[in-house]
Amino acid sequence: MVAQNIFFAIIALAMVASAVRVVTSKNILHAALYLVVVLAGIAAQFIITGAEFTGVTQVLVYIGAVLVLFLFGIMLTRARIGREESVDGDRRWLAGVVALLLFAVMAYALVDAFDTEALDAQNALEPQSTQMVSDAIFHDYLIPFEAVSFLLLAALIGAIVVARKE
Repeated sequence: MVAQNIFFAIIALAMVASAVRVVTSKNILHAALYLVVVLAGIAAQFIITGAEFTGVTQVLVYIGAVLVLFLFGIMLTRARIGREESVDGDRRWLAGVVALLLFAVMAYALVDAFDTEALDAQNALEPQSTQMVSDAIFHDYLIPFEAVSFLLLAALIGAIVVARKE
């Protein structure tokens, strides 16, 4: 086994464990910190696969900006830092069934879409240039990019409005 595959598996396991803790943590601040581990793992996976620009962008945008926005939202809304008793639902089994159903649908869609296709190993290992990434973001994905930035701005304004005293 190659060292790259071993590190990929270790990082993936850490990401899965942290992602589970994000949704099962009863402390909202701890959930946000587990989200840092998941997002840092994604950046590490990008770096391992040779997309260094995308990995650094992941750190700067998601960990540096989006997560800070989440933490400001938590602080501005004055959410309780400790355990929240009203969050403990009696319908966890329903959430588990929905999660398993969603996993099954996503797995079926992936297998159906890529069942007989083989990965071209030569093209998969070619590093992406910064120009290729920027062309894809600002040409092919300009509308989703702007929509996400507008959504984040709306979330920040909403957190300020909620936290403001009348």
